[in-house]
Amino acid sequence: MSQSVTHKNRWVIALAAVAIHLSIGSIYAYSIYQIPLKETQGWSTSKVTLAFSIAVLVLGFTAAFLGRYVEEYGPRTAGLAAGVLYGLGMVGAGASVQFGSLPLFLATFGVVGGMGIGLGYISPIGTLLEWFPDRRGMATGLAVMGFGAGALLTGPLGNYLIQAVGVAPTFYALGGLYFVLMTAGASYLEKPADDWLPEGMADEENAHERARSALPGIKSLTAAEARTSPRFWMVWLVVFINVSAGIMLLAFASPMLQQIGGASATTAAFITGYIGIFNGGGRIFWSSLSDYIGRTTTYGAFMLIQIAAFLVMPQLAGVWILAATIFLVITCYGGGFASLPAYLSDLFGTAEVSAIHGYALTAWGVAGVAGPQLASFVLESTGSYTSALYVVNAALVVGLLAVLTLRWRIGQLKQGDTPTESAASSSG
Repeated sequence: MSQSVTHKNRWVIALAAVAIHLSIGSIYAYSIYQIPLKETQGWSTSKVTLAFSIAVLVLGFTAAFLGRYVEEYGPRTAGLAAGVLYGLGMVGAGASVQFGSLPLFLATFGVVGGMGIGLGYISPIGTLLEWFPDRRGMATGLAVMGFGAGALLTGPLGNYLIQAVGVAPTFYALGGLYFVLMTAGASYLEKPADDWLPEGMADEENAHERARSALPGIKSLTAAEARTSPRFWMVWLVVFINVSAGIMLLAFASPMLQQIGGASATTAAFITGYIGIFNGGGRIFWSSLSDYIGRTTTYGAFMLIQIAAFLVMPQLAGVWILAATIFLVITCYGGGFASLPAYLSDLFGTAEVSAIHGYALTAWGVAGVAGPQLASFVLESTGSYTSALYVVNAALVVGLLAVLTLRWRIGQLKQGDTPTESAASSSG
């Protein structure tokens, strides 16, 4: 396990986390491989897409089962392991293309690469929360913004390399690039000393306790205890619904813009290219805002905004009005990821937040499969996106009820607060 230190710059720690998340966030640019793989390998769209689905599913469950590994061995070792796994997954994908083997491609890009993404996603989060006890939401939002913006780096670079050198060499080159970025970032990661506090917090009463603990009045829990608590499963449900709604739009944004908004295929492709900006921007905006309005309020806002958006989307006539509505929903999708680690530390403390965060991310893995599949089923049954949007809308109403129940639950847990502690709470 890495030793605790005080001499490192916490903003460089945040930059190191961004380097890791920017690399693994390249999964969002997976669509650049679709047509080249179909043309060069003869694989069907469903087979090519299967690798993406496997990667998303594996990353969710890797985050859950290896969260303990991060707690035990420290963020540096976990981050280096993630760099090796993701680099191997990408290089293995290149070899799979060179050999023309779909099973090898699914195993390397999907399973090995998915493990690298899952481990890389959680590796820096707990460390960031300890370096930024005064800005939990902003710090984790900054790192996770890198994940949301990963497609902005990989999209144009990957397209250029595919056209210049071919599909297999592109996987080799990107795998090497991600390995360098991730290992460089991981090498700087280290937890702060137990008695370290940022400037401005050191003189505050009970600062050390508040820096590591859950919200006032709420008992900190171990990962095993958190996993069996009602508040964890309410958070899990909220994350699952929020991710399902966002992934549905990520999967079907282009055809929806054409069918509902009347956009041409070229215009739809142009618009969807900007989704990464709102995915990444929403992460830093909402997570930073959550430091001021509270995490529960933030998740309630996600549900209300999306309920309204999915309700009106089928009636929107203008292409750009529909596009703006989609962009708004995508900010909620990204913001949900970015606010999650800080919310978990609010509810359970920071001692084992990496492991708890890993358990919560299983909601992402399940939603990554369930969201698009449900939307596809409804679409094929009805022939229209309208019904699919209304089904998601109903799920969002359930999500809002879960947030309201969670707010009530937090209030119940805090009934023993003193008036001063209650006033200081930012649970929202």
